[in-house]
Amino acid sequence: MDPKLLEILACPNCHGGLRHDRTAQQLICDSEGLAYPIVDGIPHLMVQEATPTPSQTSPHVG
Repeated sequence: MDPKLLEILACPNCHGGLRHDRTAQQLICDSEGLAYPIVDGIPHLMVQEATPTPSQTSPHVG
């Protein structure tokens, strides 16, 4: 992912910044705990296509 493009992309849900997970080919919003897929090099920034990140799916201990 082009770093310049990553600078201007934002989470469509909270409008916060995203980070690129190269291994999983996803853009991650840490604030919302959502992962947006990158398909054939194109980010799919639609909330309905996002999946929870592993930290959001694991039960809280405490």
